[in-house]
Amino acid sequence: MSFAFEQLPLAVQLRDDYTFDNFFGGGNSQLLEQLQRQFSGGERYIYMHGGEGSGCTHLLQAACHRASSLGLASVYLPLGELAHYPPTELFEGLEQLALVCIDELQAVAGNGQWEEALFHLFNRLERAGVMLTVAANCAVRTLPLGLADLSSRLSWGMVYQLKPLDDTQQMQMLQFRAAQRGLELSPEVVQFIVHRCQRRTPALIALLQDLDTASLKEQRRLTIPFVKSVMGW
Repeated sequence: MSFAFEQLPLAVQLRDDYTFDNFFGGGNSQLLEQLQRQFSGGERYIYMHGGEGSGCTHLLQAACHRASSLGLASVYLPLGELAHYPPTELFEGLEQLALVCIDELQAVAGNGQWEEALFHLFNRLERAGVMLTVAANCAVRTLPLGLADLSSRLSWGMVYQLKPLDDTQQMQMLQFRAAQRGLELSPEVVQFIVHRCQRRTPALIALLQDLDTASLKEQRRLTIPFVKSVMGW
């Protein structure tokens, strides 16, 4: 069950492929475990932070998918897209949900109106026993927050920094995601791709999508010569 906003024309959609099952944990397996435990008596509030492409958005949307599969109402709020909405209206009624996921907190840090609304939202969710997961691109202490009480609230609960994947983990991630698509990637092909592509998870996954499409169209296996021809390397 998803939460419908009647007062605001929101168009935030969850990506179907952002689930816990297809998230490659790497060095973040503890965070992945804690996010899944939220639904069975774990920590109700989790703050995570990491740079662009670190996996925060994937995990937040995965949590909403998991809530839906359990028949629980949830909402995903990417503040980078929603910062132009009135925060008090945006947050109205969220204490009726089971899970609230807030992404890109840094987009409103330093905005007094937003900070006050977030502070009051945090308190309402805490009193109502609602699960809350927040993500930003940096630790709470380095966010340019003007409201000390909000900074204090955000430091409650569990705090995790997502660890970037090293080269070996990137290759493992690529094979993991390829296997989920039914694609066979030899270690040689994976190494060839990782050494030539941008070493960022979103870029690698986008490349895999292109290779999957080309492989299906031409009925070809993913060999080094075929990858070269598709990618123009």
